[in-house]
Amino acid sequence: MKITLKLFATLGVYLPTHATGNVVELDVPEGTTPDEVIDRLDVPGDLVHLVLLNGVYLDKNQRSSRVLKPGDAVAIWPPVAGG
Repeated sequence: MKITLKLFATLGVYLPTHATGNVVELDVPEGTTPDEVIDRLDVPGDLVHLVLLNGVYLDKNQRSSRVLKPGDAVAIWPPVAGG
């Protein structure tokens, strides 16, 4: 099934080469979770701060239990520093 993945800021380096900007369409197996997508791309867990599924925030527990559906959009941001 196809999903859309968006990686923001410094996470863009983990996108496949066929990504356009910070977005890529991925083909993933039925039953895939957001955590499995993150693992598939070798994104270090400590760099994953904010995860949205179709615009809705997922806490850490939901990332490993929420099963993705065809057409879902997962957006991920790293921790933000500043002041």
